[in-house]
Amino acid sequence: MASSLSMQTGRLTSQPIGHYEFCKQYAAECKAVNGSGAAPKVTDHGWEVVGEINRAVNFSVMPRTDLELYGKEEVWAYPDVAGDCEDYVLLKRRMLIERGFSAADALITVVRKPDGEGHAVLTLRTSQGDFVLDNLVDEVKNWRDTPYSYLKRQASNNSGRWVTIENGSELLVGALK
Repeated sequence: MASSLSMQTGRLTSQPIGHYEFCKQYAAECKAVNGSGAAPKVTDHGWEVVGEINRAVNFSVMPRTDLELYGKEEVWAYPDVAGDCEDYVLLKRRMLIERGFSAADALITVVRKPDGEGHAVLTLRTSQGDFVLDNLVDEVKNWRDTPYSYLKRQASNNSGRWVTIENGSELLVGALK
């Protein structure tokens, strides 16, 4: 049961270009990570913190495209007042780490929405499964309870490396049968 509640990661894969550029500016956030063993148990208080951060960032950041903000595609940056999906993710990740969560468990994840559009969410690894913080939804949900096809995420042992998600499209395939 636990295996279906958690993502099964596979081989190393390409780092998104926006994350590569982000890592050039914030090298300390894209390095080997300690504590990438078993996913931790999150306390009731911890879940309150996770929910608060997800809602607070969703509320405080206005959705804007990189083209609108920077005049170009794919800029990953901490948002001031506006940003796109990966900007929300970066801020949520930083806030979770500041509140005591491990960088090994707060992982930027690339998904495909049902309409085929690419999207970024934050995955929180826990002993209860992998949970998603998403700028499109205020509720933190188990990844299996979202409409996405999961493609890749940061490696839990190195924030600058990315791995494939092997069981990320099982639900979409199963839904078509």
